[in-house]
Amino acid sequence: MSDRPIRIGVQLHPQQADYAQIREAVIRAEEMGVDVLFNWDHFYPLYGDEDGKHFECWTMLAAWAEQTSRVEIGALVTCNSYRNPNLLADMARTVDHISDGRLILGIGSGWAERDYTEYGYPFGTGGSRLDDLGEALPVIEARWGQLHPAPTRKIPVLIGGGGEKKTLKFVARHADIWHTFVQGDDLAHKIDVLRGHCASEGRDLADIEISVGVGGRGREGRLPDAPEVEGRPLHDLGARLFTLGIGGPDYDLSVAEPWIAWRDALNAVS
Repeated sequence: MSDRPIRIGVQLHPQQADYAQIREAVIRAEEMGVDVLFNWDHFYPLYGDEDGKHFECWTMLAAWAEQTSRVEIGALVTCNSYRNPNLLADMARTVDHISDGRLILGIGSGWAERDYTEYGYPFGTGGSRLDDLGEALPVIEARWGQLHPAPTRKIPVLIGGGGEKKTLKFVARHADIWHTFVQGDDLAHKIDVLRGHCASEGRDLADIEISVGVGGRGREGRLPDAPEVEGRPLHDLGARLFTLGIGGPDYDLSVAEPWIAWRDALNAVS
C-alpha cells in the first residue's frame, strides 16, 4: 500500500467560458487548497455547444504558471500528436521554469477526431497513435537532458489511459503518475496489470502515483459521491490523486470542498 499523501486535483474545462472566468476560477481553486490544477488539450468543446468558446492548452498553462504560486499545473492530458516531441519537451521545460518547478507533463495518444481533421493532423488509428506516443516519450526525456537551462526538477510525467498491452507498459517505463477513470474491480485489475509491467521494467509500482477521475460539475453531469463513500475504496486500492472535472462558465468549485476536507483528515493521521 502506498504511503503517499492524498492529493486533490481539479480539471478546469477550458470551454464555454470567457478567459476572465477561467482566470478567476484558477484563483479560487488555489486559495481553497487544491493540489493540482489541470486543463485539457483540445481545440473544440467536448460537450455542450460544439462550436462554443474554447482556449488552447499550453499557452494557458504558461499563464497559469505566472498567475499561481503554490498549486501544481498540467494538462489532463496533452495530445502527443499535436506537437513535435522535442518542441513539447522545450515547452514543458519553459513552463516548468515559469512556475518555479510546478509543472506536470500530462500526456496521452489523442482521440478527438475533429481536432485532427480541422487542424490538419493525420488521425491514423488508435494503434498508430499509441505507437507514436511510445516513440515520443524517450525523445522528450532525451531533450530534457540537452536543454540549457535544464528543467528545475525531474518533470513528473503523467500518462492517461488504460490499454493493457501498450499504455500501461508506457506508464511502467516512463510515468510518475498514471491517470484513469476506471474504478472498483476494473481498477484493481488494471493495477495488477501495471504491477506486472513494472516488474518487467525493473520498477516498483509504489514509484507511480495512481490518479483517478471522480466526477465533478462537468461533462458527465454527475456529482461524485461523498469522498468517504467513493474515495475510500479507491484509496484502499492505492489511488492517491483524486481529480474532479469542473465546467464553465461559472466553475462551481464547491464540489471540491468535501474532498479537500477528506484529504486533510486522512493525511493528518497517516
